[in-house]
Amino acid sequence: MRIRSWTASCLAASLVVGLAACSSTSSTATNPVVGSTTSAAAGSQAPAAGSSAPAGSTSAGGASSSSSAAPVVTSSGTLVVDTAFQLKTVDPGRMFEPTGLLIDHAMYSTLLTFTGDDVKKPVPDLAESYSASADGKVYTFKLRKDAVFSDGTPVTSADVVFSLNRVANLKGNPSFLMAGITVTAPDASTVVLTSATPNPAIPFIVPNSALGILNSKAVKAAGGSDAVGADSADKAETALNTKSQGSGQYILDSYSTTTQVKLTANPKYWGTKPKYETIIVRNVQANVQKLNVIKGQSQIAVDLSPAQADGLGSSVQTISGASPNVFFLFTNNSATVSKVTSNPDFQEAVRYGVDYDSLVNLAGSGAVQANGIIPTMFLGSLAAGTGIKRDVARAKAALAKSGITDPTVTLSYPSDIQVNGLNFGDLAARVQANLKDVGITVKLAPASVQTALDTYRGGKEEMGLWEWGPDYPDPGDYLNFLPGQVVGKRANWLAGQSPALEALGTKAGATIDDATRVTQYTEIQKMMNQAGPIMPLIQPAQIIVAATSVKNVKANALWLVNLSELG
Repeated sequence: MRIRSWTASCLAASLVVGLAACSSTSSTATNPVVGSTTSAAAGSQAPAAGSSAPAGSTSAGGASSSSSAAPVVTSSGTLVVDTAFQLKTVDPGRMFEPTGLLIDHAMYSTLLTFTGDDVKKPVPDLAESYSASADGKVYTFKLRKDAVFSDGTPVTSADVVFSLNRVANLKGNPSFLMAGITVTAPDASTVVLTSATPNPAIPFIVPNSALGILNSKAVKAAGGSDAVGADSADKAETALNTKSQGSGQYILDSYSTTTQVKLTANPKYWGTKPKYETIIVRNVQANVQKLNVIKGQSQIAVDLSPAQADGLGSSVQTISGASPNVFFLFTNNSATVSKVTSNPDFQEAVRYGVDYDSLVNLAGSGAVQANGIIPTMFLGSLAAGTGIKRDVARAKAALAKSGITDPTVTLSYPSDIQVNGLNFGDLAARVQANLKDVGITVKLAPASVQTALDTYRGGKEEMGLWEWGPDYPDPGDYLNFLPGQVVGKRANWLAGQSPALEALGTKAGATIDDATRVTQYTEIQKMMNQAGPIMPLIQPAQIIVAATSVKNVKANALWLVNLSELG
């Protein structure tokens, strides 16, 4: 969600498969690498260094070229956060990059939200409660009465309708979140979201920072529009990059895509008063982030790799856990593309020939095996330790059963991106060595992400190594891996090739009850682990390093860290 640690990677994340549209002009991050389900995102985190910018600076350029961040004199009321920018705008309707998600979450309240690192249970924010129809198509939200925007204007259902319709009609990166959904307001404190099809993911979608609620009167006055044609008619982005129009804990003081963004506490905030009067989010490359947090020139570093975070000691706190990004391997299921990789017994040989523990060790402290395709922190994930375990004897037996002698296959992957500090090339080389033990020769075929994406999306790769970053923290996003769906088709796993699995996927996609959904998605992943061309590998580490003075620091799969919760 955005989702994380990206290193030359949002491009990867949005390119490969997941993150629906993380495009950016920066270049050094560490987050999802995998194309989006709806857009050809292209913006990754390549080494983006940064320095403090003067208050009030606004720009739309690329990453700063300075090698370190200038010292910031801080007080007990100031928090400095270093991150390699993935940032195009802070206009919620146009924003879908990791840094934008981090910042906008602090400025714009949403109907529902998540607390801490828990993305399995949406909780109230602007909506004090919600209910769902039995068919999963209609969601009714009751708004709280005391919420106001930063100018003191009450938040009403009209603002919600305007904000969500604007996202849809801008046709920007986050517009897919509103696909098939209409928004109405029966009265000033009620909002109804109606989906054309059953959509149990709606409560997990509306917390996204891109669906932050705007002061509709102020945005309209700045040239904003929520009508059809807003993609050309709306002129409010410049104004929203200068002055925020939300109801969150913070308001925008200054903004730059190359240096820093400064937030100040919202004096009209209707909830718990934030601890910090000022938050400065700076564009700094990872190696400098480490130095800054050690020296006390920043209080939080977002983009360190496991190796960079190793051995920092007790002078800082290190929050290390699995990223929501999932690396996966696939063998092309089309005999036209490859008679070798489409053979079910060959697929089993690959599945049991991979040394998953070795891949986890390669990724570093905090990484875990992907037991199934759904990340560990999401509803419906498989329990730890239940994933496929390497069994070389079983892999060799499956290869023998396939009738294929001394197979040689080509493994394609993007060579110019990283995810959470992990290079695809390092992972591919380890897979190559693993499968050699089984009797499978793997030829590595690295390519630029754009070149690799063309063959990947066209279903032409004999074998592929990619990664999926979540579009939103709901298991329904992973139905894309089933036969006939976005990723399934890229592996030429087509509709009708696994009827029982497909039927269960259709059923899960329409189920509302969370307990039932957990059962369904668990069974889906078990079936995928038994047969099929897609093999989940690992979730790399997601690491946040913070000064010991900062409390309540937790990594979040959607917005990296919740600035509003820090104490």
